[in-house]
Amino acid sequence: MAESIQDLRAQVDDINLQILELLNKRASLASDIGKIQQQAGSAFYDPQRESQMLTALEQNNKGPFSNETIKALFKEIFRASLALEEKESKAKILVQRKTADERTIITLPDGVTKIGDGSFQIISGPCAVESYEQMDETAAALATRGVKILRGMVFKPRTSPYDYQGMGEPGLKIARQVANKYNMFITSEIMDASQISMMSDYVDIFWVGARNMQNSFLLKAMGQVRQPIILKRGLAATLEEFLYAAEYIVSSGNPNVILIERGIRTFEKATRNTLDIGGVAVMKLESHLPIIVDISHSAGRRDIALPLARVAKASGADGLMVEVHPNPPVAMSDAKQQLYIPQFQSLMDAVEKVSI
Repeated sequence: MAESIQDLRAQVDDINLQILELLNKRASLASDIGKIQQQAGSAFYDPQRESQMLTALEQNNKGPFSNETIKALFKEIFRASLALEEKESKAKILVQRKTADERTIITLPDGVTKIGDGSFQIISGPCAVESYEQMDETAAALATRGVKILRGMVFKPRTSPYDYQGMGEPGLKIARQVANKYNMFITSEIMDASQISMMSDYVDIFWVGARNMQNSFLLKAMGQVRQPIILKRGLAATLEEFLYAAEYIVSSGNPNVILIERGIRTFEKATRNTLDIGGVAVMKLESHLPIIVDISHSAGRRDIALPLARVAKASGADGLMVEVHPNPPVAMSDAKQQLYIPQFQSLMDAVEKVSI
């Protein structure tokens, strides 16, 4: 007597549960493999291993499904397992946000100025230190608007070796003197771990530039310093790579990391880089670290600074980085993107009106 449709469906239901049990068992094994791979520092995805498994499945397939169908089904299983391994790996990352209210608040030496506490901090100053007079005039204007963090860049990694490379330690002395005069803090870019000892005498915040975002040796060294670290996103870095770069610093002992979105390289030529505001929103969800928006290096032009500043604040960022110079046309680097002091005053007026 032929089996009834109900009997056949009951067998299908039973097989579904068996498949579910086996899938979850497979996922648990894949998770264990992922933990071993993470400890070994190897990648989760192994294309050679996947190819071997698919070949074995094809050789043992007796139908009625075609080999193409079997391959498609198992590729989805492989993809789901890989996603699970990556999710579990990310859950252990120190810079990953675990709860909605988790946030890193960085307090500067005065005990009052904070980044990441809900306030909107401004980091500003010239692209590079050029003279005492230049820094003094700029800092005086910034101080009138309550800016507490002054750029004091003295090492300038330029695309061309013939462009202005910065003043070095004499420039740091100027920056420190000016910052002390106006009760401000200094941030300056470090190029190599060998500079830590010298720079520590001058800077309140170390700055790791876009070119060094994936310099793991420098990042680990930054984990050993007492000052907070500003970490800029690389010009072609994914958000995941950006977070892992921050993880190098935090896992090495320094939890005080400030992220900066400075735009990424795309096909567009109207701006120097493409400002990834969507990336800022994602990072606010993914990480508890504060994030600043750099509207100078993303745009590469001063004429659109004001709308970008408004967008930066509206995005939920923790602050803004904008370059200002007393006389931009004669600046020794990045002249086109630095604001005149009156332009900076107008920008601050506009930003203060943006509610978040």
